[in-house]
Amino acid sequence: MSATLYWIWGTIVGAGWTYKLFECALGMPKVPDLARPEWLPASKEGLPRISIIVPALNEEEKLEAALQSLLVLDYPNYEVIAINDRSTDRTGAIMDRLAAANPAKLKVVHVTSLPERWLGKPHALQRGAEIATGEWLLFTDADVSFRSDALARAIQLAKTSQTDHLVIFPTLIAKSWGELMMLAFLSLAFTVRRLWKVSDPKARHDFIGVGAFNMIRRSAFDALGGMQPLRMEVVEDMKLGKLIKQYGFKQVAAFGDGLLTIHWASGAWGIVRNLRKNTFAFLRFNWLLTFLAVLGLLLVHLGLYVGIVFAPGWSKIGFAIGLLSLALFYVGIHRHLKISPMYFFLHPLSTLMMCLALAQSAYFTFKNGGIEWRGTRYPLQELRKGLV
Repeated sequence: MSATLYWIWGTIVGAGWTYKLFECALGMPKVPDLARPEWLPASKEGLPRISIIVPALNEEEKLEAALQSLLVLDYPNYEVIAINDRSTDRTGAIMDRLAAANPAKLKVVHVTSLPERWLGKPHALQRGAEIATGEWLLFTDADVSFRSDALARAIQLAKTSQTDHLVIFPTLIAKSWGELMMLAFLSLAFTVRRLWKVSDPKARHDFIGVGAFNMIRRSAFDALGGMQPLRMEVVEDMKLGKLIKQYGFKQVAAFGDGLLTIHWASGAWGIVRNLRKNTFAFLRFNWLLTFLAVLGLLLVHLGLYVGIVFAPGWSKIGFAIGLLSLALFYVGIHRHLKISPMYFFLHPLSTLMMCLALAQSAYFTFKNGGIEWRGTRYPLQELRKGLV
């Protein structure tokens, strides 16, 4: 490659990373941190009723701890609705036992079959919403543990910001260097999505949703048509956020170190396997978008390291500036996730593994003509028809 091309490439990626660094440095402080003392309400009188909806399919290992954490929340007015989505293990039995011990707080719904053109999780969420009695609906996952004050802090932010949809990012528990490496990469990817812009109603393309904590005002949920528009969405959590913005409702995202905890996957390969389930869906089952995403990762992320090694002479400057900006991103990640900035040096490996997840997600979907999701197979053509 000629020095001129290296100059052009280095200038683009260096300027791009530097711009993103300054944009995030100015924007990220605007994202509320619910772990701060001021978000704990002084009084719990008159707080709105919240229905917490927990879908589960074969979650016997983590379900009990998650439900137990919900049953002891320091919040005066809530209910927990657990949906057993066709489980073949002890999930349903665990739910029934806990409901018998906590009849005032925990309701259980057993789903034995799916209606046509519904994915399992959106259907489970819809079933829970149909019997919910709260002014707010909180969708969460069966492997998420809540700190006792999480709900009170969340509703305080919802009231203060007058939002219709609140997302809280969970604290991800990592047990190996591979998990830390991949979580640092994913944190970087979320950061550059401009989390602070999701609360701007004019930023229609900046939206967010997180399966661990999607809390939506009941009136807004009903206005969207419930989960009906999302009945065939694999990434229903993100697409719920998209619908919120499309309908003109207000959305807020927040951090909250330790308020929610989850061990998402075991090892770097476990995270890749989890990503493989839904990345192609996030890219609208479009092979061209997937190809461009992989190419972009290689040029913009891995390209920094390639350029600093192979670019001749002063054409390394742009790549060096970009690497410095990327390193500073890792310093920022350390502040929020306590992941060492030294994982910056493994960024090429995490980039390649993300590329592999994207490529595998597309490959296996095309190879199988669709996906196997929560025990049911869905043709690719039907999944594309159901996209929001």
